[in-house]
Parts: sequence; C-alpha cells; structure tokens
Amino acid sequence: MIHDTPESWRAAPEKRVVLFGMSGLGKTHVAKALRATGRWFHYSVDYRIGTRYMGDHIADNAKREAMKVPFLRELLLSDSIYIGSNITFDNLDPVSTYLGKPGDPARGGLPFAEYRRRQDQFREAEVAALLDTPHFIERARDLYGYPHFVCDTGGSICEWVDPEDPEDPVLRTLAASCLLVWIEGSEAHTAELVRRFDRAPKPMAYRPDFLLRMWESYRAETGLPEERVDPDAFVRWTYARALAHRQPLYAAMARRWGVTVPAEVMAAVEDEESFVDAVAGAIARRGREGGA
Repeated sequence: MIHDTPESWRAAPEKRVVLFGMSGLGKTHVAKALRATGRWFHYSVDYRIGTRYMGDHIADNAKREAMKVPFLRELLLSDSIYIGSNITFDNLDPVSTYLGKPGDPARGGLPFAEYRRRQDQFREAEVAALLDTPHFIERARDLYGYPHFVCDTGGSICEWVDPEDPEDPVLRTLAASCLLVWIEGSEAHTAELVRRFDRAPKPMAYRPDFLLRMWESYRAETGLPEERVDPDAFVRWTYARALAHRQPLYAAMARRWGVTVPAEVMAAVEDEESFVDAVAGAIARRGREGGA
C-alpha cells in the first residue's frame, strides 16, 4: 500500500484513492462529495467505459434499431440525423441498456450468445478503463492542477481480477499509485440492495464461468428453453447469488491490496475532512490487525 500509517495518509500532499465495492453502497456519492470541494478529480470508470471504450458499440446498437424504422432509416442514410448516447456522470444508462439481459426477445431479451458477446466487450472495456487510471492521475494534476484524485469503480471490478495473484496487472497498476478502499456492506445492506434490485432489475456484468453456471442452473431449475426465459426473472434470480459470489472477492482485494471502510461510516462522509478521517481509521485498523 502507498500509505501504511494514518499519519502517512494524512500528511500526503496528493491523496489518491480507488473506491470499490457493491453498486449502491455510496462510491459515487463519496466521489461527488470530494469533487464538490474543488480539490479532487473524480475519475468515473463507468463513464470512461461508456464514452471511450463502448461508445461506438452503444451508438451502433441504437442506429441498428433506428434502421428498422423506415422514416428514421431514410434520415440516417442521408445523414440528416445524428444518433449518439448522452452519457453523463449522473446518467450511465446507455451502458447498462446495451449490456441488456438474456432471454425472451418479446420481453426485451437477447440471445444468450449475443449477451455473452456484449459481456466480453464490457470486460475488455472495464479492464482498459481501470488501467487508464495512472494516465488520468497525471492528467488531473498536470492539466487541471487537482492535488487529489478519486477513482470511482463499477461493482464488477472484482470479476476481472485475481486478488491472490501478486502480479495481477489491474491490481498492481492501481495499487502502485492509489490506496484501494473497499466500502464494505453489512447483511442489512445486502438485503436492502436485493430488495431495491427486485423492484428495478438492471443489467450486470459477470465473469464468464459464473455467468454460464447461473444460466445453466436457472434453465435447469425452471425447465425453460433459452427463448422463453424471462430476462428480468433471470437477473433477479442471479442478483443475490452474484452478491454472495462477489463478497469474498472484495474482501480478498481489501485484505491483500487495500483497506476497508464500513458502508455506514462512509455514508456519513460529507466533505474532505470526514473522508480523510474515515480512511485514516481504516489504515489504523489494518495496522492493528496485521494487514495481509
């Protein structure tokens, strides 16, 4: 870790952190609070994915749908209209919409082969966006003069890394320049996330072996052929299992590469001072517990 004592962290003239954990536990909330101080550069991995690495995929998919409409087809072919995604830090829906859900096309589902292809595209995009972190640290400092940097990652970061591998390229890159901070949720947080997801199921990204296991298990349990699977029912069924699958991966990332801040502590962060205190406490706890 680049900071092994609370004193080192507090005294650092340039503080750089990577926030990771389950979506919905406050990573973006904290990043926005730090950005609002005018002293922290907010690097959103999901925004980078949607604008740099998957922008063409997203736009082409929208154009493909528009080409099915004769009126829009003529306008597109004559370059009379422009179709693009309007991705912002507060609206990353174009990325999740493109990822989609597998199952019955009449209910908005994708063929499983196409779904897996888009999952692979997302994996490549997220890894590339994470590896861009050092570039944006330099850019934030040299171009804009920000002294501090916060990398706001997506919940799927744990799907593409091996926390137990000291040579893992993504974790080595991040840890070389940033302090990795896990926002750890409790069982109550997990239950609330499941309830929230059940009300509004959204696309997610999974490592290929886990996805295939879930898809085969769900179809075996329901007896449904691919084309009759309810896309929302499948992602709801998978969600709690995905959280259980991710939790030990996050824990290993924090144990081997960073520190842990409980979600309830991070929820109280409203400014730079309270954030620095929360992370200093996490570093102190790690020191008392002996680290990795």
